[in-house]
Amino acid sequence: RSARQWSSTRRAVPPGSTPLGWVNTPIGPRWRGPVGRARPIGVTILLTIVTCGVWAIVWSYQNHDELQRYRGDGLGGAVAIILAIFVSPAIMFTVPMEIEKMYQEEGQESPVTTLWGLWFLLPIIGNIIWYVKVQDALNDFWVARGAEPA
Repeated sequence: RSARQWSSTRRAVPPGSTPLGWVNTPIGPRWRGPVGRARPIGVTILLTIVTCGVWAIVWSYQNHDELQRYRGDGLGGAVAIILAIFVSPAIMFTVPMEIEKMYQEEGQESPVTTLWGLWFLLPIIGNIIWYVKVQDALNDFWVARGAEPA
């Protein structure tokens, strides 16, 4: 099937990318689900500003959901929404943590670690630096596995 034949909730995995199902990784057999979507960095920052932060909650949901579906483990979108609404700084740690685990499971060094969440201590510019680095790490990972570049 082509990617257009799949619904928006389930994406086709392009040939040559990580398959759906169990694969052997450096830490043993792991579930690999559909590859996530690379997102444009500038557009997301703009949408977050224009919507007074509402888009950041949507972004958190989307990314946590994709990470959970791909890894077969993790917080997931629903927990991300709750954290984003009630304890928003927690998202600054959970997204890099999930990315770090994903990279490690694939035998790669993660460009971000859980400690990247400390950027929230630097208002505004810290959030932008954090977001650019985190989204860049996600985009690189997804594109390497067959997602369309942002």
